[in-house]
Amino acid sequence: MLRAMYSGIGGLRNFQTKLDVIGNNIANVNTFGFKKGRVTFQDLVSQQMSGASTATATRGGTNPMQIGLGSSLASIDTVQTQGSLQTTTRDLDIGISGDGFFIVNNGNQSYYTRAGNFYLDSQGNLVNSNGFFVQGYGVNADGTINYAGGVGNLNIPKGMTIPPTATTLSDIRGNLNSATEVGEGTIVEHYIVDEIGRLHLLEITFTKSADNTWSYTVSSSSDSVASVGGGTTGSFTFSSGQLGNNTGTAITINFGDPNVNNMTIDIDFSQLTQFERTSTADAYYVDGSFDGTLESYSISQSGEIYGVFSNNEVRLLGQIALANFNNPEGLTKAGNNLYMASANSGMPQIGTPGEEGRGSLMGSALEMSNVDLSEEFTEMIVAQRGFQANTRIITTSDEILQELVNLKR
Repeated sequence: MLRAMYSGIGGLRNFQTKLDVIGNNIANVNTFGFKKGRVTFQDLVSQQMSGASTATATRGGTNPMQIGLGSSLASIDTVQTQGSLQTTTRDLDIGISGDGFFIVNNGNQSYYTRAGNFYLDSQGNLVNSNGFFVQGYGVNADGTINYAGGVGNLNIPKGMTIPPTATTLSDIRGNLNSATEVGEGTIVEHYIVDEIGRLHLLEITFTKSADNTWSYTVSSSSDSVASVGGGTTGSFTFSSGQLGNNTGTAITINFGDPNVNNMTIDIDFSQLTQFERTSTADAYYVDGSFDGTLESYSISQSGEIYGVFSNNEVRLLGQIALANFNNPEGLTKAGNNLYMASANSGMPQIGTPGEEGRGSLMGSALEMSNVDLSEEFTEMIVAQRGFQANTRIITTSDEILQELVNLKR
């Protein structure tokens, strides 16, 4: 009788805890990156009334007789299933598709989160809603990702500028009309950029010198060019309308200015053709660029942050890192959509998205809570009925105690 009452009290406590967890799940149904909780129960020790006996030659064995003493909490789990991804059209909203956590740091402690609603502070640092720095990999001087330096704060400085880069390659492609008369030809004009961002006109004159043979002359009419040297003249021969793969020349642009270095430009003619149709020879590709200012950025599935500059150059600015754990359900919730590593989560395995079991990123999207309202309401009904049933145990036990008290009357 009293055992039943205490079993009922234990059941009330358990179902109250279950309702508390369900209430927290429902409260966070629209919290980005939230992972729902789940309560499991286990029975308590049982009181031994009699033990089991073994069979003998004259009698069979008997089972033990035990009375259970109620239930207790077995676990409160964090269910790390994938939440649905909702598009937001905002550049700094990032969702994780798969396993892994973003890493944020407040200077003293690293935290882990699935909530990818990030922002830029006044210094251009990438931060979360609490102002914690998002961690990732920086870039080397040559524009490649610096993995050897480990993770650190990411920065996207608006107004960032890049210097001009001098032209080093000019790729001339198209057709030279085979019906052109000897001594006639065509001129290809295009602009090149020096190391301080100035434009200079480069002219390549193609002249037919014999059947299937053309000569070329490279010059410049820009006032800022003092002379053009190197392989400024030459010739090449077509076979069945095609040139060899190694046809080209290297020229040197002399500015006559001690403050500006001379330029060496490789000119590639290997893709020129000679067929009997209109001459279309032109500059297919010329490298080099003006100085540029950062105007926009984008984030790839593997976390690279690409900056787009006003001179149409695209440069790597960094790469977002992710961490995964051997036991992500062992992480400790720290509030504010953050987790901390625990003794049973394992150490964070930090790397790039899409590698070694880490999920990929989806830009302009956020991961929603994995709470299913229909499931939570169903579990709420079960918990409510379980709570009510345990109150009936207490009520019934109390009535029996009352009857015992009344025996004295």
